[in-house]
Amino acid sequence: MYPHERSLVEKLANKPFALVGVNSDSDREKTRQVVAEKQLNWRSFWNGGSTSGPISTEWCIGGWPTVYLIDHKGVIRWKSVGVKQEVLDAELEKLLVEAETG
Repeated sequence: MYPHERSLVEKLANKPFALVGVNSDSDREKTRQVVAEKQLNWRSFWNGGSTSGPISTEWCIGGWPTVYLIDHKGVIRWKSVGVKQEVLDAELEKLLVEAETG
């Protein structure tokens, strides 16, 4: 998913869009290395080294990847576990049009 996520961040740089990641790997330093190596161009938070860390617990994450789309008013409008890129893109486009016209 990294190449697609990178392209979304670049493509939507001037749109009401932000990508935020949550990483549950156990080794925090290795996570930093992966972020650098894979050239992740979005903010990514560490989940305490566990899939049951504080972020995934608070957001009731039960599988990876879980994707939330939150609209320009801060309302969760869509959630998916194991998302297909074309479905994500379509849902994201709907919210972007809504944010820009409403």
